[in-house]
Amino acid sequence: MPHHKPMLSVNVSAPTELRTNRFVTRPLLATDNEKDFEAWSSSIEALNGVFGPESGWPSSDMTLEENAVDVAWHQKEHANNSSYAFTVMSTDNVRCLGCVYLSPARKLGYEVELFWWVRSDESASGLDAVLGDAVQQWLKDDWPFRNVVCPGRSISWDAYSALQDQPHW
Repeated sequence: MPHHKPMLSVNVSAPTELRTNRFVTRPLLATDNEKDFEAWSSSIEALNGVFGPESGWPSSDMTLEENAVDVAWHQKEHANNSSYAFTVMSTDNVRCLGCVYLSPARKLGYEVELFWWVRSDESASGLDAVLGDAVQQWLKDDWPFRNVVCPGRSISWDAYSALQDQPHW
């Protein structure tokens, strides 16, 4: 069931950028389609299960055109404040290194689910941990959310699945 309620109140704007010496995180846009597609499609095996054991993403069957629809949907949700998708780009904005997603938590006790992934050829450099730490600090410093969960990371998928669902789910 898609979530359409705004994640932020009308008088609060979502932060637009997280910049470090290794990457820039900014809203995912339809114009990022080719770079996004190349990043995740080069890392399918490493990314399998990022959104849970039942998730079908990423799929080697997904086309560039299907990805364009997906990216446009993320851009629309971001604009509606119903969820947030950020591309993680190299500091020169040439290469997509991964993505970050904030969505309403499906389970009681949490406000937001945080997911992120990095392309597999960046894993050896420790970028996954660096990105995760930076984004979690960004959420503490610049976002109003206090109860953020990272399913599959800060809590196992089994433990998260066993929690009581939010009423709107």
